[in-house]
Amino acid sequence: MRRPVSTIASAIALALAANAAWAQVPAGAITPDSLRGHVAFLASDLLEGRGTPSRGQDMAVEYIAAQFRRAGLEPVGDDGYFQTANWQYAERKADDVAFSVSGGGSSITVAAGGVTGNFLDPLALAATPAVFMSWKEALENSAAANGKVLVVPAAAVPGAARILQEKLTSKPALIVLVDREKRHGAGTGGWLIDPEQATPKGAPPVLVLNAADAAAVLEKGGATVTARVAAPSVRPVKLRNVAGILRGSDPKLKNTYVLMTAHHDHVGIRNGEIYNGANDDASGVVSVIEAAHALAAHKERPRRSIVFMTLFGEELGMLGSKYYARHPLFPLKDTVANINLEQTGRTDDSEGKQLNSIAMTGFDFSTLSDMLRKAGDDTGIKLWKHVSFSDQFFGRADNQSLADVGVPAHTLSVAYGFPDYHGKDDTWDKLDYDNMARVTRMLARGVYDVANSTTRPVWTNAPKAAGYATKGRALNAAP
Repeated sequence: MRRPVSTIASAIALALAANAAWAQVPAGAITPDSLRGHVAFLASDLLEGRGTPSRGQDMAVEYIAAQFRRAGLEPVGDDGYFQTANWQYAERKADDVAFSVSGGGSSITVAAGGVTGNFLDPLALAATPAVFMSWKEALENSAAANGKVLVVPAAAVPGAARILQEKLTSKPALIVLVDREKRHGAGTGGWLIDPEQATPKGAPPVLVLNAADAAAVLEKGGATVTARVAAPSVRPVKLRNVAGILRGSDPKLKNTYVLMTAHHDHVGIRNGEIYNGANDDASGVVSVIEAAHALAAHKERPRRSIVFMTLFGEELGMLGSKYYARHPLFPLKDTVANINLEQTGRTDDSEGKQLNSIAMTGFDFSTLSDMLRKAGDDTGIKLWKHVSFSDQFFGRADNQSLADVGVPAHTLSVAYGFPDYHGKDDTWDKLDYDNMARVTRMLARGVYDVANSTTRPVWTNAPKAAGYATKGRALNAAP
């Protein structure tokens, strides 16, 4: 079917107007050197891996706030550029935990640091029979563990301990999570207490076991566990998301918002070594900073407002984004999209070098991919869907917290996997800053286009998006 000439002319005029508006954005100011300078500081040893909480993370958020201030963004937190979560931090000394396993003719005492437990009450457990179950078995029927020690392999999901505490139908005396890969330990050695997320009443305590020899004995069955855990010391902590806004120009649409986010934390110090977290996720933070600078310098504001925000505690289970979803600075029903950035600097993907491209999680879940593809086409950056990881990794980053409340939210990354992921060698000198500059220009353009459009992204009818679409409809129907 042919379109009328007038319709075609109108479409061309709108496209030219959009490109003309973008041409005024000084995206060329996003240079490899400016990116390198920011990452080199945020991923320096001085910041000690930006663990949550830590002095290094406090320095990082002050630096990010200073950059937002320099860009001319308006502060929108409860304390200037900061959205503050007043939580507590609990910590035990290494010798506050004693744990031993007996079985199969052997007795193993786990060395200090091989067992950790994020609960407040002291524990004294004499030799108690242990029952080993798979994760699935434990959730479906763990009656055999009543009054005993339930041993379960740690699942590769955030908050595994809490999931067990909430969903178990049995009442074991203790749960032991076998976590050889150390997925569930905090780099700073303690744990956070969110006053809004109390441990379920009567829930059994959970210990996380990293010692392979003791785990092997428990997994064979017929073992007993002896444990002594002292009460921890507890102190107040202030955790901060950093947020600034670039107000939109349209009288009505300026009260709707596009969120551009990244997480400023990493895993801190482990075994005396600093894990700098240059690509994960100092790179994403810096892309947000530089996009903010470029768009704030634009003479013509987009129709909608753009909120630039960095988040705490992603590595500990997306804590900062979950906090924001519970305490939004702007109404969620007026939040049209969340574009979250992870790992925008490294191009040495484990599946091959990634140049001039960026992948998006949940690619088919909403129309945001269609809206961003144009920015990619115009800037020479391919926006693409990874056959496996696009859907698989949708729930492993901060976008999930916004998606859970109905906001179309996705994470964009240059590389999903890279050689130093969560390793001590993820350092600033390994990033490809030329490619990062090209990608960040595309991201700035994409955020501008979404904010300047009169059309909101919506969830699609993709099967895996059905739950989010339902939440989105409920959110939009809210008064």
